[in-house]
Amino acid sequence: MSLPPGFLSQALGRIKQSPTLAADQKSRELKAAGKDIIGLAAGQPDFDTPDNIKEAAIAAIRRGETKYTNIEGIPELREAIAGKFKRENHIEYKPAQCFAGPGGKAVLYYALTATLNPGDEVVVIAPYWVSYPDIVLLAGATPVIVQTRMEDGFRLSPEALDRAITPKTKWIIFNQPSNPTGACYTREQLKALTDVMLKHPHVWVLTDDMYEHLVFGGFKFHTVVEVEPRLYERTLTMNGVSKAYAMTGWRIGYCAGPQPLIAAMAKLQSQSASNATSISQWASVEALNGTQDFIPKNQKVFEGRRDLVVSMLNQAQGIECGTPEGAFYVYPSMRKLIGKKAPSGKIIENDLDFVNELLETEGVAVVHGAAFGLSPFFRISYATSNAILEKACERIQRFCASLK
Repeated sequence: MSLPPGFLSQALGRIKQSPTLAADQKSRELKAAGKDIIGLAAGQPDFDTPDNIKEAAIAAIRRGETKYTNIEGIPELREAIAGKFKRENHIEYKPAQCFAGPGGKAVLYYALTATLNPGDEVVVIAPYWVSYPDIVLLAGATPVIVQTRMEDGFRLSPEALDRAITPKTKWIIFNQPSNPTGACYTREQLKALTDVMLKHPHVWVLTDDMYEHLVFGGFKFHTVVEVEPRLYERTLTMNGVSKAYAMTGWRIGYCAGPQPLIAAMAKLQSQSASNATSISQWASVEALNGTQDFIPKNQKVFEGRRDLVVSMLNQAQGIECGTPEGAFYVYPSMRKLIGKKAPSGKIIENDLDFVNELLETEGVAVVHGAAFGLSPFFRISYATSNAILEKACERIQRFCASLK
């Protein structure tokens, strides 16, 4: 059965399916069909959720915490969010300024949909997480893409940010450690950017700090308002439990910011999800308030995986891979392989051709750089075991060597 012409909304026509989720789904389908596939497309830790968090959820079920909650989140979680921002980021938020939603993506969606109108612009730094521009487009506004360079560590320069801002700019979306590059900013580098933001008082800042706890080599994370308190009244600081606490499936994102914006986001949530899952909220209270001793241990594991993958990729013919400071991704260049012929006879014309041929030839699923707004690159998630990563990188080396 096909839908009648014009049945689907114009807004839906402005966006595409998430490329990262599509790549992960394709690898799962190929595995289910009996293919030998190594999936490095999904951005989720392979660690299990810590036991204390799972036990908190079980206890909540047994207490009967299975009903609707306050739209913005249970009071205990909002207090925990405020406590986290004070303890770790040195920012004072009241619980009334805090909000919990069903995942970081939902928090971004509510914030942008509640504030954007046709004609508004949002500065998005490329490479970007795949959902940023599509959420902006869904809200009827225009994403303004600012490119970064591998030579600069994929970091945005103050000059490029300043050039991108116009009278129509309403938001800057700022993500670090970056998905997909792992790029981070020192306090000094971030201060140079916040100095630009101060020059434009009509522009708000949406910080996506989801990978805050996944930084390596002694790197010290800082968030926007921590570095520049004068941006407090026009910054939404967003985070979540998915990555640091291995809770991707629990679907809890959270944020804090000016109370009128939080109220507007709650209005949207009241007419969509109603509230984040009650049980996941209680688990998140334990995640934020409970022991954090597993976080540095996981950091060390991820750092070792990063070093393994960077080393092996740089041994692959035609691949150049920098060493990121955070997250659990690498974003290598395959520029030198453009124009070469794959074993199938296909000419590699771009990064999409590369990842498709890699999947078909060697059974390794990664995501092409165009999905993140910057080619010719590809993203690898190293959130899996060393043994699997070694096997995958050996296959990538073999595939690159086979190109003629």
